[in-house]
Amino acid sequence: MGRSFANLHIKSGDLDKTLQALKELIAKHGKVLGYPDSETPERKAIIYVSQSHEGWISVLHDYFVWGTVKKAGRTLSALLEEPVMTVAYMNEEIFELSFFEQGKIQAERIFCEPWTREEYEQLREERLNDDYVQQVLGMNAEDFGGFISLTSPEQAVERLSEITGMSLWSDAEWLPYEETLRARFVTYEW
Repeated sequence: MGRSFANLHIKSGDLDKTLQALKELIAKHGKVLGYPDSETPERKAIIYVSQSHEGWISVLHDYFVWGTVKKAGRTLSALLEEPVMTVAYMNEEIFELSFFEQGKIQAERIFCEPWTREEYEQLREERLNDDYVQQVLGMNAEDFGGFISLTSPEQAVERLSEITGMSLWSDAEWLPYEETLRARFVTYEW
């Protein structure tokens, strides 16, 4: 098994609005974060938030893994007016990049080697819309073409980190062990 992580990012500079949406996500849609459907949660929700790059707000949560982060991103996008980008990197074989707005998937791209796609028979993009991805990332056509044609998950994560100006190599599980990551994220408990 290789390294895996999952996180989400909101294309916004409004931290207060994002925090309000995260509170609402926990209160009304806690199930997408692994909380039981009840008015009184058994434990406080802990979310890690970073506004380390102007224009993007990053969110980590211990329930985010490949599969769950998309559900959280889709639901959060219905509470915000900004695009929500989710990333999931699984076992160094797959990098899934998804974009949501108003509760609907707008675009998705899976970066992997051809043999990986064959091995995982169900591995298909939910919605291909490269123009949307290019627009949200603010890339010119030539640079975007180079990015979107990558098949190495690691190279795609590195390139997207450069494009967005923030490291995507982050996961809530890593916070206790990585000082630079802890320095970037603020802990919120609700």
